[in-house]
Amino acid sequence: MPATTTPTVPLEQMQQAAREACGLLKVLSNPDRLLILCYLSQGEARVGEMEEVLGILQPTLSQQLTVLREEALVTTRRDGKNIYYTLASPKALAVIEMLYLQFCCEDPAPKARRKPKPKE
Repeated sequence: MPATTTPTVPLEQMQQAAREACGLLKVLSNPDRLLILCYLSQGEARVGEMEEVLGILQPTLSQQLTVLREEALVTTRRDGKNIYYTLASPKALAVIEMLYLQFCCEDPAPKARRKPKPKE
């Protein structure tokens, strides 16, 4: 059976993708921003709701939401005095979902099923 070949990606394209991935990971590396995005992965939310549920004080919440907006990871809409936020980045959502499976689920199968080393 012939070996399958994986198409190679040009180095310049890989470098650009690596820079983009590092930028996203840098934004996600803040615990408050990660919590906010995890919460928004479940749907749209008001600022006051996030403050109450996540326990992030309003000044910090506003600061982190500004970063997420500037990085185009969230979008907003206003309804009267309320501002609603929505997770807008499919790439960020995919990373959040993977992190959820690895760190928030009771039984992340790949880790749990690792075979122990045999005793000698």
